[in-house]
Amino acid sequence: MKASGQIDEGNILYINDGSQDRTWEMIEKFAQENAYVTGFKLAHNVGHQQALWAGLEWAAVHADAAVSIDADLQDDVEVIPQMVDFYRKGIDVVYGVRKERKTDTFFKRTTALAFYSMMHAMNTGVVYNHADFRLMSQRALQALMAFPERNLFLRGMVSALGFPSAQVYYDRAERFAGESKYPLRKMLAFALDGITSFSIRPLQFITLLGILSLLISFGAIVYGIVQYFDDNTIAGWTSLMISTWFIGGAILVACGIVGEYVGKIYVEVKRRPRYFIDKITENIRK
Repeated sequence: MKASGQIDEGNILYINDGSQDRTWEMIEKFAQENAYVTGFKLAHNVGHQQALWAGLEWAAVHADAAVSIDADLQDDVEVIPQMVDFYRKGIDVVYGVRKERKTDTFFKRTTALAFYSMMHAMNTGVVYNHADFRLMSQRALQALMAFPERNLFLRGMVSALGFPSAQVYYDRAERFAGESKYPLRKMLAFALDGITSFSIRPLQFITLLGILSLLISFGAIVYGIVQYFDDNTIAGWTSLMISTWFIGGAILVACGIVGEYVGKIYVEVKRRPRYFIDKITENIRK
């Protein structure tokens, strides 16, 4: 891109999020061989979103625009020039969007569809089939830094900025090497973070469920009174046990949902640092 004249200067920033293999050694070697490469080694694993934030925080100060991309080589770097073209037209956020999911397993495709459908239903503003491959202008980056929360869901946060945006489409390749460090457990936790960080609809659902339960209970009371005066015997044990288990389960689910929100408040109130940087490659540009 620099050779073609599309950009005047560029840097690559690698974030090593607590890897236990030779990742940092390779980043240091790459930085020594290339003046445009910088690396941060975080003190310990803080998770994908926090590590990504570390890179964006640096870019908000040092870059006119930044492209975030995972290091698994699945996202297509060939569409970055298209992103830059949109940026030069005044677009602040350019999303990289997958055309389809041919490289995913049936389970991954199904769960992804469920995830994005749920995000849409919860009104989080998440772009369908977009992960964290995007370009952001300095204006968008600095605005993003104004978000104080520690529970990060960047897909929703970037969308919430409201700046002019565009989308570029690409075919996502199969993983070049290694295995994904993002198991089902982490994907479910990420989805839960997305819902509870950007929507109160689960709490509203609890309220509606409570109202519905009260209406059903009121109807059952009226029915029971009518049957009592008609001298009809009401079967008790089965209906009683079913209703008890149902209401008990609903209460536990409701408590769990409320607990998620309370837990997030607990994390936010503590205001602990998002990450600590253990090492920085020597050629970092001030």
